[in-house]
Amino acid sequence: MKFVMIKKKSITRLFIALFSIFIFTLNLFTFNHLCIIPNVLSTSASNENTFQQKVFNLMNQKEKIAYLTFDDGPTLKSTPRVLDILSEENVKATFFVIGKHVKEHPEIVKRAYDEGHYIANHGYSHHNDKLYASADSFINEILSTDVEIARAIGIENYSSHVFRFPNGYMASSYKTKKQEYAKLLSDIDYTYIDWNALNKDSEKKYSNAGLLNNLKESSKNKGTLVILMHDTSDVNETHLVLKDSIQYLKEQGYIFQNFYDLK
Repeated sequence: MKFVMIKKKSITRLFIALFSIFIFTLNLFTFNHLCIIPNVLSTSASNENTFQQKVFNLMNQKEKIAYLTFDDGPTLKSTPRVLDILSEENVKATFFVIGKHVKEHPEIVKRAYDEGHYIANHGYSHHNDKLYASADSFINEILSTDVEIARAIGIENYSSHVFRFPNGYMASSYKTKKQEYAKLLSDIDYTYIDWNALNKDSEKKYSNAGLLNNLKESSKNKGTLVILMHDTSDVNETHLVLKDSIQYLKEQGYIFQNFYDLK
């Protein structure tokens, strides 16, 4: 009987010891996580405040801010006229330039930059077969465009940090490649952005009234707008309706910014 009583006491002591260890471990685990969570939150908040995150989240904002963006230039026929109107209206825009066209018309890019417009990256060739030939080709298209922009504006090692996929990231063509290569952008300190309003100036021929109506319809009931236009004049001449487009947006209570305002 005495042997049995001792064994029971030992078991009881062992149970108490194990329970104490469990409670200590649980408290330590909880303490560590309480210390870690604020750091995670602060890191997340910090990431949201980086330039790339601000660009990436831009179209989710509710403020009535309009970002005019022009793709596929510069061109001799259209870009200087667009710049003239923007100057008259005191509006700063963002130009997603193609590297090969920057090489052809560096003086236009220099003018846009000097007048306070943001020069962003649209790839070097605007040919999907070259852009998506490989991961190296994709990165090279972006970096080669940065080189041409740097030469044009006289800023060494220029990087816009903002890329727009030709035809847009959301377009169905090369969808798998886009998803794969978009992950590479952070390696060169880049992000990408599409648009949430447009005048459809590159889709088919429209009258000036039709272009303006397309803008009205696509921007209806939205907060912050990233507006797609083109400074090419190969399908429509957006500069002919640009002043009316700006006036309409002003009447709707929008103010104009470009990507410099996110830095």
